[in-house]
Amino acid sequence: MPHRLVTHLAGTALRLPPARCGSVRVTRDLPVRTRDGVVLRTDHYAPGGRDAPTVLIRTPYGRGGPLRLLGRLLAARGRHVVIQSCRGTGGSGGTFAPLVHERDDGVDTLDWLRRQPWWAGRLGMFGVSYQGFTQWALAADAGEDLRAMVAVVTASATRDSTYAGESFALDTVLTWAELLHAQTVPWLARQWELKRGQPRLADALRHLPLADADRVATGVTIPFFQEWLRHHTPQAAYWRRRVFADQVPKVRAPVIMVTGWHDIFLPAQLDDHAVLRAAGTPPRLVIGPWTHGSPGLFVAALREGLAWLDEHLPTAPRPGAQEQPALPPALPPARPPVRLYVSGAGGGWRNLPDWPPPAVETSWHLHPGGELAARDPVASSPDRFRYDPADPTPSLGGPLLVAKRAGRVDNRPVEARPDVLTYTSAPLTGPVEVIGPVRAEIYVRSDLPYLDVFVRLCDVDRRGRSWNVCDGLVRVTPERFPADRYGVLRVPVPLWPIAYRFAGGHRLRVQVSGGAHPRWARNPGTGEPLGAAVTLRAGWRQVLHDPAYPSALRLPIVHSAPPQPPV
Repeated sequence: MPHRLVTHLAGTALRLPPARCGSVRVTRDLPVRTRDGVVLRTDHYAPGGRDAPTVLIRTPYGRGGPLRLLGRLLAARGRHVVIQSCRGTGGSGGTFAPLVHERDDGVDTLDWLRRQPWWAGRLGMFGVSYQGFTQWALAADAGEDLRAMVAVVTASATRDSTYAGESFALDTVLTWAELLHAQTVPWLARQWELKRGQPRLADALRHLPLADADRVATGVTIPFFQEWLRHHTPQAAYWRRRVFADQVPKVRAPVIMVTGWHDIFLPAQLDDHAVLRAAGTPPRLVIGPWTHGSPGLFVAALREGLAWLDEHLPTAPRPGAQEQPALPPALPPARPPVRLYVSGAGGGWRNLPDWPPPAVETSWHLHPGGELAARDPVASSPDRFRYDPADPTPSLGGPLLVAKRAGRVDNRPVEARPDVLTYTSAPLTGPVEVIGPVRAEIYVRSDLPYLDVFVRLCDVDRRGRSWNVCDGLVRVTPERFPADRYGVLRVPVPLWPIAYRFAGGHRLRVQVSGGAHPRWARNPGTGEPLGAAVTLRAGWRQVLHDPAYPSALRLPIVHSAPPQPPV
């Protein structure tokens, strides 16, 4: 089928703006030489016409498949598109070391672009996940040439997402390492492994010590996986060259952020949003009911991204645009600064002037008998459970790298386990709408000084199904959380932000447990190093909920109705 027809059909199916160019000329495998002599393989999609702006996409995932389609879709709408494989991937020279070379390689690529005869002095960047990290690595150095960024499920800093709550995002990191390695194996072998359900990866996620897990999953040692196991402390100098958060306030180009409520980078991306707002460069924010790799996210990214480029990187320069700095113009009334999807019954898309919206933080306290209520705690004995890392509490749904395992899942199987405590409200008399950051404060006493505290908020429908809404985990060590004289620890747990509408007749439920494996690495209970731990110690935990130790979930409520009294 001719490429032009494929592009037209894809644009029609995705309901994209009509193409503006009759033909797209593609030049593949261009050599872009970096300052240290490494050659980065690069594809150029050239539109017809003159003086067209350029969109740069730098990726470690190869330049074929969906990126070829994206290149043609963007070029057919009047822009040069440059798609480049990061070093050590897709035929580019050198060795892939995540995040290490992206700033220098991006600057060298921009220097190459400026020397091309078709360069018009106007740059946009577009990218999903790691492709977004490469944007943040370059953005502050691109100067006034940078006119627009489309940052999809990504963030400027990955360290906090890798070690959320100072645990280790095992499922995300090991699955990503296996995915990158799979690009080097024969296609048929990869398809066979996928058809079998990736048993090697499943074995690796269960394996101890973690330092051997990469070899179990792939048959080889993955250098960055080993490094991330070693350099996991907050003070590790290793990460200073691998995060770009300090560059975010310097970015003056208009940025659109597209993400999902069950995305692995959502909290970090919202941190970038707050930094840009504080720096006077407010971005546009779109949050939908998506996971990291869901098809709906891809469609939304294309639609929102193309509209953003049409607005801020037009195919023909505005009068005087070359002489003016690339400051973000005010958003027109039709494009609100924040557009988000309120999940749950009766939700839907909302336009907001800012994130987060005004809300009343309300405390829902844990009570004896497994009750959750928005009233003060009462004198009560603690609840307790035994966490055994040899049979770790499993993770179920939520923010995961693989879309088919992520998102909303009925949590009743995990709630039936003896190592999970649940606290459930009475049925609501009307809807309760919660929009904004969510946090918990849990008071615990433990047999062991090393433990994890996992908290999850669920929506229990009229049929008793318990659907996860948001969650968070914190790793506890004696240094980070000293106990009081009664041996009690106060553990603040940040949860994923939400926009959710709990329907009347539904109930709120809070889970408290000792982990969520393999989403987060199990806590062995010994304090052994992350990569070397093999000894597993089980122990009892107590969760306190009395006036002296008022364990609670804090919800930003924008509309509420009280629960019904118990029948």
